[in-house]
Amino acid sequence: MGFFAPPPSVTAEVFTRLPDRFRSKKKTAWANANRQGKEIDSFLEGPSFDRDGRLYVTDIPNGRIFRISADGDWEQVADYDGWPNGLKIHRDGRIFITDYKRGIVVLDPESGEVTPLLESAGSEGFKGVNDLVFAPNGDMYFTDQGQTGLQDASGRVYKLSADGQLSCLLNTVPSPNGIVFDPRHNHLLIAVTRAQQIWRIPLGNGSITGKVGVFAQLHGGLGGPDGLALDEQSNLYIAHTGFGSVWRLSPVAEPLLRIVSGAGISNTNLAFGGEENRFLYVTESETGSILRIQVPVPGMQMYSHT
Repeated sequence: MGFFAPPPSVTAEVFTRLPDRFRSKKKTAWANANRQGKEIDSFLEGPSFDRDGRLYVTDIPNGRIFRISADGDWEQVADYDGWPNGLKIHRDGRIFITDYKRGIVVLDPESGEVTPLLESAGSEGFKGVNDLVFAPNGDMYFTDQGQTGLQDASGRVYKLSADGQLSCLLNTVPSPNGIVFDPRHNHLLIAVTRAQQIWRIPLGNGSITGKVGVFAQLHGGLGGPDGLALDEQSNLYIAHTGFGSVWRLSPVAEPLLRIVSGAGISNTNLAFGGEENRFLYVTESETGSILRIQVPVPGMQMYSHT
């Protein structure tokens, strides 16, 4: 049951698209499992801006990392044997990536070298890590989605502390995907794709995880909530993949805005950037495009402070 009238709607237009020189449609093992066997030339994810205003994105099935200038020019930074998904840039300049095949890896943006950081939880392999976020103190939180869903609610949310200690916060999630940390409320918000929900994980109770609940319920569609982003006022932006939209919710989950895709319906992830951090950039993976729209409140700073 819906309790709110539809929010205002605006359209995000294409800022830039993956150049043809980087496109070659083909079958891949990742696409066989995740895109119903379609031949695809890319699947863009993980948008993050560095301190020079350059946008990094991942290309999951082809193991590529791209860097995009403020003018929309693309360059390939890395090409390696992996399936890179989420990407966040540490204060020290290192680029951390959740790689479905390889766990948590680190990219040197100058050399393009990719090195492993965390390949397993103890001696047990991950299901397929998806997205990550840093807390201001340097702790990293990440999701382990794999192929979980309503048929298998065993997805996980992990914390890797700044001193290297790994702990599992949740292990009963049907498809944990995008993740954000809100220092104002000291909680995590998790996109639970197959359940069409955003979960809230309160923090601050030591090693105990309690009172996890549903922050928001989406209506449905071909996909579900994917990447997440927060603005400076703790409004939540949700990439609703398979529905061609991004939702903006207030800190108490009231729908404030619908941003409609100007190309394709596969909106996978989000990042704030541009002048005064007032533009929202969206990876649209059906067409291999980056969408852009100006937003009313600047994005929340995402760098670790350690």
